[in-house]
Amino acid sequence: MLKRLSLFLAICAWILPLPVFALDAVRITLLPFAVYTQAPLSHLQNEIPDIVGKHLSQEGALLVAPDLPPAELATLGAMNVAGVRQLGERVGAEHVIWGSLTLVGQQFSLDAQMVASAGSAAPEVFYAEGDGLENLSAALKQLATDIGAKLFRREKVMRVTVEGNKRIESDAILRIVQTKPGDVYLARSLTQDLKSVYAMGYFEDVRVESETEGDGKALIFKVTEKPTVRMIRVTGNRVFDDDAIKESLTFKTGAVLNLVNIQRNLERIEELYKDKNYHNVKVTYAVTPSANNQADIEFAIDEGEKVRIREIALEGNQAYSDKEIKKLMKTKEEGFLSWITASGELNKEDLNQDAARLTAFYQNSGYIQARVAEPQVSYKDSWIEISVKIDEGPRYKVGKVVVSGDLVLPENELLEKVKITEEAYYSREVLRNDVLALTDLYSDEGFAYADIAPKIDRDPENQVVNIDFAISQGQPVYFEKIIIGGNTKTRDKVIRRQLHVYEQELYSGKELKRSVRNLKRLDYFDDVKVDTLPGSAEDQMVLKIDVTEKPTGTFSFGGGYSTTEDLFAVAQISQRNLFGRGQVLQLAAHLGGRSTRYQLSFTEPWLFDIPLSATGNLFKWDVDYDDYDKESIGFGFRFGYPVYDFTRAYLGYRLELADITEIDEDAARSIKQLAGENLTSSLTATLEYDSRDRLFLPTEGQKHTLEVSYAGGPLGGDIAFTKVTAEAGVYIPLFWETTGFVRAEGGYVTEGTNGILPDYERFYLGGLNTLRGFDWRDISIQDSNGDDIGGTSMVVFNLEYIFPLIKEAGLAGVVFYDTGNVYGEDQDFDITDLRQSAGAGIRWNSPMGPIRLEYGYVLDPEDDEGGGKWEFGMGGAF
Repeated sequence: MLKRLSLFLAICAWILPLPVFALDAVRITLLPFAVYTQAPLSHLQNEIPDIVGKHLSQEGALLVAPDLPPAELATLGAMNVAGVRQLGERVGAEHVIWGSLTLVGQQFSLDAQMVASAGSAAPEVFYAEGDGLENLSAALKQLATDIGAKLFRREKVMRVTVEGNKRIESDAILRIVQTKPGDVYLARSLTQDLKSVYAMGYFEDVRVESETEGDGKALIFKVTEKPTVRMIRVTGNRVFDDDAIKESLTFKTGAVLNLVNIQRNLERIEELYKDKNYHNVKVTYAVTPSANNQADIEFAIDEGEKVRIREIALEGNQAYSDKEIKKLMKTKEEGFLSWITASGELNKEDLNQDAARLTAFYQNSGYIQARVAEPQVSYKDSWIEISVKIDEGPRYKVGKVVVSGDLVLPENELLEKVKITEEAYYSREVLRNDVLALTDLYSDEGFAYADIAPKIDRDPENQVVNIDFAISQGQPVYFEKIIIGGNTKTRDKVIRRQLHVYEQELYSGKELKRSVRNLKRLDYFDDVKVDTLPGSAEDQMVLKIDVTEKPTGTFSFGGGYSTTEDLFAVAQISQRNLFGRGQVLQLAAHLGGRSTRYQLSFTEPWLFDIPLSATGNLFKWDVDYDDYDKESIGFGFRFGYPVYDFTRAYLGYRLELADITEIDEDAARSIKQLAGENLTSSLTATLEYDSRDRLFLPTEGQKHTLEVSYAGGPLGGDIAFTKVTAEAGVYIPLFWETTGFVRAEGGYVTEGTNGILPDYERFYLGGLNTLRGFDWRDISIQDSNGDDIGGTSMVVFNLEYIFPLIKEAGLAGVVFYDTGNVYGEDQDFDITDLRQSAGAGIRWNSPMGPIRLEYGYVLDPEDDEGGGKWEFGMGGAF
């Protein structure tokens, strides 16, 4: 009996909870809804109660099926309330729900009633409506919500307010609260709203309280705001000033106090120090409350000592010593002068580049399989130790080199273009440059997309590398069209006439580079960008040139001091791109203690739309020389035409009337012969080669000039001479983006048979563009009477080393050496008799124009000469 009783109780304990749960739930029956519409929507009779039932079951209702025959279900719509109650009692439902759907056009209305099976209360009535059956689902959900509120005796939210906030606006808080007036009062929704408000990060405490209001609840969110930061203090810092540390923080004064954010910023300060190798830094913080719900934050920094590199340990290097390897690295061990040279400081970016640098060094020295592992850094107290592992592998010589595939030239001619054949050992860098050289060669033949793929065949047994340049030239590519953009002032034709590539012609990389160089040399643009885009076919390419224009109207000036001129100034107003046509209009004035010069000139660079330049000028010069005054007026014109790459020929004519007055009694006889008016009629022929990449601060290129002037004879006038000058200058790219410049200039002049050679056509040296450190026209000769006159020949040599100071700003430094001299008719060139000077200065391509400030020191001063002088000017260089 006891065993049977125990078994019965166990079965009851297992079964009874199910009916208890069922009895606690609200049991409801939903009857089919009547559908009033002309459309065939009879299926909604059962679908509507199914949808409503699903919503109510999710709220906790237990659905009870009517369990009636179809014939009886069809008559439920006509059943009265008493009949509905009887049906509910019969099936065991506490409430019965029924209703109807009425559809008129696109408007629909839902009418529902709910009656309790037990009792005599009138049915509860519910209503929902909408426009379009696509909104029926939302209306049914609202209908079920309203029924659920009555069924489960839930209250509605009547009002939602915020209390306790002072800085944060109520609207900002209520925007993230999902519970709105009119919603059903649900505890679980309030829990989520509570979390959302707290997650705003502005509050130390958030509570929600409810009050009964009318038929529902009023909700009050009571918040306690966090304090704001009144002041940020930093103590213990020596390496960085307060501003530098505060700039690294992610919060400022007035921000909400957030301890998590403070902890993150503490770590940011530590990282700031660690980047400067203070790896033992320790940072703590303290928060001090203040009035008006504010607080002060103090970061206390214990910087510790700077951690330096004690040792760089190399492992695996056999071909090269530790000293040779370390010399290649930018990262250095601490040295005796580390406080000056910064050796021993760790820069992780430099260290990573060192690994790549060593790998490249080995692979450029024949160790094709060399690998350098990522350096390992160890911190030990106040020292850093770095370990670098190197796997050199065998060293490979260059074996057989061939060219295969599509050959535009015989193989032997292509091999002449590569340099790897001249190397004893394999070099990755030389091979890369050879690929570029071959790519350029094929691009010049029109194969813009040529693929040069060097195949490396290693022979480990003989330790040689055989190289096969496999070439796939692809199709010849033509310029389909050239698009020019960005030019708002400069006309398209001014840009197009500088291009050496043309539409419907073969692609040429060399000519494209030449075109870009020409555009930069115009000096009309701050930037020139070139992009090549696919054309309408595989063999077509679109060339897009975008320029960024800069002002071309300039006012420039310069000045200096000399014993001849005293203080002088030079001013120039010019427009180098007049009306966007590329024309040049220029007015220049030189105002000095002893000379005044005015000149107006106009240049048309493309006369008759051909590359024929034409320049005309008017001038008036008044010069007070030591021994005489010269007042002259005249005009000139010159034509120029390109005769070869970077080469132009010029032919010019000048007519000048000079009045020589105020001649000193002790002046040279040749000068006294000039008294009165002198007419000069001369022709000048010039051949000029100029391949400089830019006019001011060039980095590469050459400029050579040969000029011959002839006056008198058939041209008439009082002045007769033949004058020849030649100039050669070369810019040489050097290491570290520096440039070397070598210049030589020479000249010779002889008197004609039908006139005289004036002193002002002779040669004098000294000044910013000849021998710096000497006064203007300071270097001359003496005639037979011991009077100073100009020479009939001269030579000048200039040597410069130009290095960038602030490359982005166009600022450079220069160190120079000048030498040269002038000679008379009976004097021969003597290299031991050259005058010399040296010095340094700066050059700046400023927004106002090129500026030069240089100091020249005379290396061989004579009794009446100073040791040196400053020179300042704005305008072009040599």
